[in-house]
Amino acid sequence: MDDDRKKPLPRVPPDDAHEERVRAAFDDLGARLGDRATPEARASVENLRAATLEKDAARLREHLDEMKKTHGWLWEELIAHPRVAALVNELALMGL
Repeated sequence: MDDDRKKPLPRVPPDDAHEERVRAAFDDLGARLGDRATPEARASVENLRAATLEKDAARLREHLDEMKKTHGWLWEELIAHPRVAALVNELALMGL
C-alpha cells in the first residue's frame, strides 16, 4: 500500500568525476593549510571531504556550522578556496 509518509531520499553514490574534483580540491586545501592545521582541524576538513564526496548536504551543513564555531580561521580558509567553495555551492543547490 502507498501512504503519504515521506520516504528518505536515496544516497547518490559519488561518480568518478565528482570524486576526482573532491579529491583534488581538498588535497589542495590541505596543502595550503600546511603545518597550521592541528589534528583536530584536519579531522574537520576530512569530515567535510567525506560529506562532500557523498553529496550529503545535511551532514555537510553540520560540519560547516561546527567548523565556523570552533575553527574560525579554518572557515576563512575554506570559503576563500575557490574549488572547495564551488563544491559546497553545488551542494547548496541540492538542498544545503
